[in-house]
Amino acid sequence: MSQHFDAVVIGAGQAGPPLAEKLGNAGKRVAVIERKLVGGTCVNTGCIPTKAMVASAYVAHMSRRAHEYGVRQAQDSHVDMQRVWERTQGISGDARRGVDHWLRNMPQVTLLEGHARFESATTLRVGDTLIEAESFFINVGGRASVPEFPGIDTVPYLTNTGMMELRDLPEHLMIVGGSYIGLEFGQMFRRFGSRVTIIERSPRLLPREDDDVSKAVLALLQDEGITVHLGAECIALEGTAGAVRVKAQGNTLCEQAVGTHLLLAVGRRPNTDDLGLDKAGVAVDARGYIQVDEHCRSNVPGIWAMGDCNGRGAFTHTSYNDFEIVASDVLDQGQRRLSDRILAYSLFTDPPLARVGMTEQEARQSGRNVLVGVRPMSRVGRAVERGETVGFMKVVVDGSTQALLGAAIFGVNGDEAIHCLLDAMYANAPYTAVSHAVHIHPTVAELLPTALQSLQPV
Repeated sequence: MSQHFDAVVIGAGQAGPPLAEKLGNAGKRVAVIERKLVGGTCVNTGCIPTKAMVASAYVAHMSRRAHEYGVRQAQDSHVDMQRVWERTQGISGDARRGVDHWLRNMPQVTLLEGHARFESATTLRVGDTLIEAESFFINVGGRASVPEFPGIDTVPYLTNTGMMELRDLPEHLMIVGGSYIGLEFGQMFRRFGSRVTIIERSPRLLPREDDDVSKAVLALLQDEGITVHLGAECIALEGTAGAVRVKAQGNTLCEQAVGTHLLLAVGRRPNTDDLGLDKAGVAVDARGYIQVDEHCRSNVPGIWAMGDCNGRGAFTHTSYNDFEIVASDVLDQGQRRLSDRILAYSLFTDPPLARVGMTEQEARQSGRNVLVGVRPMSRVGRAVERGETVGFMKVVVDGSTQALLGAAIFGVNGDEAIHCLLDAMYANAPYTAVSHAVHIHPTVAELLPTALQSLQPV
């Protein structure tokens, strides 16, 4: 059996469905192929369910602080993990069903279920069906990396996907990896009531961030009772279910802790190893990421790659922007490019860490005339009123050109306030466009002009 389409979208993550709709509306016959669950990582095991769990953890945390706000509790708070799971799965499931309904009702679009493998640059097979098309758009996402630690084959472990299925509270959660996934799960499960130990091979958490940011995040976690072991090299695992030990050269303290559960949060890898890319002639790098140009085109004409699998961004927002770039390339004048994108992301601990552009260290290393403005969240009226004064905001500016180079906001509502700076950066506006602005009081964003008015050379 064979079928012919004008375009085939492989994977129904964040970039695939909107591209399919746009191509269909342009009159093209489109097939969307999904091997498991529509919606991709964000909907099923990433942003949506994890942030739902973060919300539950926040409520648990604030309920314990109720007396600080003059609120008396009738009884001690208790976290019902079964109910947390049900709420999380309900939110995720509603989002997934919404994507499924959207796909099945798109004009000119056919949703096919199964695993796609290329047989040539113009054909692929799904089960017994051979599919031919003029254009292919790969949006297959990624999955958790599982390093070959000694003991990995005998010790039970969880990845971010397995964490979504927990319905009982771990007594002691051990986390290998001190970056975004590990820190978010670490804080939320500590707030649920687990003992939590985080083990990181680098000498500090979040090694890509400035040192002051890393130290502030570390202090937050330690203040909430999380044990953090840094500089843990040559990690090995031992033990059985309910009694797992992490051994590490350079940090023997972590060996004294025996956890009931183990989470591996040491990065992600693309889902490109079983697509038959070699038969299509598509080039990948040493880690399996599809190599693309400024318009997300692979080295093979007629084949594009979007989202996590192209190695040019690991976020929902960058995946969606990949769709916009590809749609522009295919249907319009191709004016949008990957290099137009400004780095922006957030760590969704509580409070969140929001980041745009360069770090202070990167700006210094660039040789620019660097100016830095810093304000602690304890000086932000909105944070004081809410009783959430942890953190600070820092803005980095080029003193010669007045250009905004980057910023970090570690504090309440920082993930929203950061967009004041991000939008100004996209507009190529000088920092004075923000520093002279009149912001609404009382908000977190109103302190951004103040931070910019206190710039100092570094």
